[in-house]
Amino acid sequence: MEKIILKKGRERSVLKRHPWVFSGAVESAPDGIGVGETVEVVAHDGATLGYGSFSPLSQIRVRMLSFDPAKTPDAAFIEARVAASVGRRADFFANAYTNAMRLVNAESDGLPGVVADYYAGWVICQFTSAGAEFWKTTVASALMKFAPFCQGVAERADADVRAKEGLAVGGFAVMEGAEPPELVEISEGPCKFLVDVHKGHKTGFYLDQRDARLAVGSLANGAEVLNCFSYTGGFGIFARQCGAMAVTQVDVSRDALELAKKNESLVHLCGTTMEYVEEDVFKYLRRCRDERRRFDMIVLDPPKFAESRSQVMKASRGYKDINLLAMKLLKPNGILATFSCSGAMDETLFSKVLAEAAEDAGRDFQTIAKTRQGADHPVALSFPEGAYLKGAVLRAID
Repeated sequence: MEKIILKKGRERSVLKRHPWVFSGAVESAPDGIGVGETVEVVAHDGATLGYGSFSPLSQIRVRMLSFDPAKTPDAAFIEARVAASVGRRADFFANAYTNAMRLVNAESDGLPGVVADYYAGWVICQFTSAGAEFWKTTVASALMKFAPFCQGVAERADADVRAKEGLAVGGFAVMEGAEPPELVEISEGPCKFLVDVHKGHKTGFYLDQRDARLAVGSLANGAEVLNCFSYTGGFGIFARQCGAMAVTQVDVSRDALELAKKNESLVHLCGTTMEYVEEDVFKYLRRCRDERRRFDMIVLDPPKFAESRSQVMKASRGYKDINLLAMKLLKPNGILATFSCSGAMDETLFSKVLAEAAEDAGRDFQTIAKTRQGADHPVALSFPEGAYLKGAVLRAID
């Protein structure tokens, strides 16, 4: 096994069990190490710190798999990690609230770059790092073995981040078992959803917003709800099922709205008016402002505005603009449920952006709830970067 020697003083993060070793921390690395190959990570004084996967093209040069010098990662090690990760989700399978959840959450489950989501018996994976790609057949085999009632394991290789690792981007492939259908029906609380596991966002559905959908639904009874960046309608469907008077779903994607309409057909509830608008959300909010429309509740769940720290300031302006527009459209005592999935923007900065938007809107708000990714998307204490999703539920009090 080849050795990666760190610069003097750069072993501190590894000793704190942070899984990333950046290129700037590396003193020397032998030529010819294979992409994703396991390497021994060594401090400047020669002490073995652990083992990780090598990525010659990435700024993150090594992603740690083992911090124990006595435990060298092999196929049995990876399989055990998968089994343990699935086992930690046992409560999700036991309580029957949902049959869709994340089974492996990358670094926070000790498998950097590996994401595995479970949809009613089908497991959809993304392998976004060199090491994850190297071990993916072992991971898929273990998922087929340990995921309850698993009918098949497939890979989505369409995440753009793969290019940064020198990996091919694009494609859907069955890795174990049968091929999943184009649309998989899942259940979540009182709702059902059809998930496009072949071409939908991420692995098909925003599983990480489960707790937020419940929070929004609990406040939606009798409300006129505007669901922005609605995708396939998750927040809007939940609001409707929980008694919303009217729901408007807005998204720029026609395909997403068509699937949202199919999801509506799975909810058996009379008396709610549902409207679907195919339009850029910023333009739609400005049009509502000009037409003096008002809503009891607005949901803002935009895509990632900041891919890296260098984009945070630009992203902050975008978040401020869209929240400012929404705040002006709320009725008295109206509810704004607003979210950011930009990992580069921390919760403190997001709160500051919301406070500045409220100030410019000339309105007062209370924070009545904060949301984060669900328990199946855990965050390792040594890896705070895993806490990418943050949300705030605000009430206008003017």
